[in-house]
Amino acid sequence: MADKKQLQTVGTPDLTRATPPMGRVAVLKTSAESVVEDLRRVMELAGFQEALPKGPDTLLKINISWQHYYPACSTTPWQLDGVIQAMTGAGYPKESLIPAQNSTVVVDPRVGAKCNKHVPVIEKHGLEFAWLDQPEVEWVTYQPTAKMLCLPEIFPDGIELPRMFLGKNAIHLPTVKTHVFTGTTGAMKNAFGGLLNLNRHWTHGRIHETLVDLLNIQKEIHPGLFAVMDGTICGKGPGPRAMEYEVHDYLLASADQVAIDALAAKLMGFDPMKIDYIRLGHESGLGVGNPSEIEVLGDDISGENWGFTVGDTFASKGQKAIYHGKLHRFEHFLLRTPIVPWSFAASNVYHNWYWFPFKGKKRVNDVLQNTQWGRLFQSY
Repeated sequence: MADKKQLQTVGTPDLTRATPPMGRVAVLKTSAESVVEDLRRVMELAGFQEALPKGPDTLLKINISWQHYYPACSTTPWQLDGVIQAMTGAGYPKESLIPAQNSTVVVDPRVGAKCNKHVPVIEKHGLEFAWLDQPEVEWVTYQPTAKMLCLPEIFPDGIELPRMFLGKNAIHLPTVKTHVFTGTTGAMKNAFGGLLNLNRHWTHGRIHETLVDLLNIQKEIHPGLFAVMDGTICGKGPGPRAMEYEVHDYLLASADQVAIDALAAKLMGFDPMKIDYIRLGHESGLGVGNPSEIEVLGDDISGENWGFTVGDTFASKGQKAIYHGKLHRFEHFLLRTPIVPWSFAASNVYHNWYWFPFKGKKRVNDVLQNTQWGRLFQSY
């Protein structure tokens, strides 16, 4: 990426934007045998062609929360496969679909794309990854039209975005899971890994407001916006990595990023309006977060309440102490100075050297050996 001083400053692009109805979420029960076809059906129920104009290219914003395969952690191969098949089957040119992913300070996305079986899906369809951390990817300083809640304060030198995102549709591909910082995570949080650069961890202290700012920006830069959420295997506990899994066999789709996250939160057993990023998105008019105002299309989920909780790990307790607790006064020193690699190393040691080998691997093997989704995963 170019030096910050060399970045071009751009404003809101002049676009014709799709205006699909807000507050609609499609939900279908599925199985490993029918999931690819069910993904097409759930997208059609949610009106994806109305939400995504066929002229512009479409970013497939993959979610890679860990380089390892871990159930409910990252975009599933059938989710990616089904979305691509639905898009090309509806007449979107194959060459207009761009699977995109950025690196993080703790996760190698190329290893993650291989271990999560994204690579064989992309190769099967003849697509090419857009890796946002490559030197040839141009980043720009973006000046939003909408009033921001926090990003200009966190990044006083400018909000950096990849130029290639401007003027393209975007489809988010999250999973149904909890998160130690946001309670739940889904479509709104998935933008976090593409729109902001490596210093995005600076926003964790104000993560809920950040997600609302990012949704405002997305509505300015994308002519169409959509989400397809995989709830086949769902994650509870201290996500997005150190979770327990539950099989629930659901798919969700919507043009309303707030509504799909709200409905997923409700399925997990949370009150969506008590989750700040959903409440703020609703109050800002960016979507519908109140479940009583959401129109559910497809299967009846009125009796679903999975009773999920979040919790913490040793690592997340330390992070929260820095962002909100006794160590907050040292946040700048610990996370915004040359000593910051200590925190990346600590996360790597905890998650990759301790938690995954001693706890996570057993759960992975259980999924692979004892569930229909594990068998489907291995077939890719």
